[in-house]
Amino acid sequence: MRRFLHLPGERLTLAELTAARLDGDVVELGEAYAPADLVETSALRAASLAPLISSVRGAAFAGMSAAWIHGAGDAPPERHELQSAEGKRLRAPSSGRFLVHDPVLEPVDLLRFGGTAVAGAVRTLIDLVRWPVTIPERLDWAHGLVQVDPGLLARAAKRVAGMHHGPGHRRVVLFLAEYGTRADQDPAPESRREHGVRTT
Repeated sequence: MRRFLHLPGERLTLAELTAARLDGDVVELGEAYAPADLVETSALRAASLAPLISSVRGAAFAGMSAAWIHGAGDAPPERHELQSAEGKRLRAPSSGRFLVHDPVLEPVDLLRFGGTAVAGAVRTLIDLVRWPVTIPERLDWAHGLVQVDPGLLARAAKRVAGMHHGPGHRRVVLFLAEYGTRADQDPAPESRREHGVRTT
């Protein structure tokens, strides 16, 4: 997929790519530009972000970034979330564009698109909901991920049912309940209202 993308300064300058975009020949995609008639796939989205972590050994896109790669949203998040894909903690890049999470991704939770490591969709959905609510946009990305892959709810429910009740577990159960999907004991209506979850 990398061969279909144009990075400013490689084959074409930023000015040339901007002119091509204005002419409708290319569109902005992540950190790159892609032909306007090219189908936007997860592999293409992952390739467009790959330059961001080319110097970060063992990094995988997670959270909001992984959600975008899996098809949620039109534009990638302004701040990218990373986790380790190689069994050891990542050294945070010296850039405000990254948010690095400590938990190491297990092999079962990893996908690779052309060499770019990405958290799988199930793990991404669960993490978006259970991670601290200090970044409210994560919940929007979680809803977006469900919209592009409704079957993700059942797969996530099965995964959550077998997980230990760690931090954020209840938020995930409530999120799934909002869509009528049970991960374990369905929370009471009063509890749902406390968390802003719709009841019927």
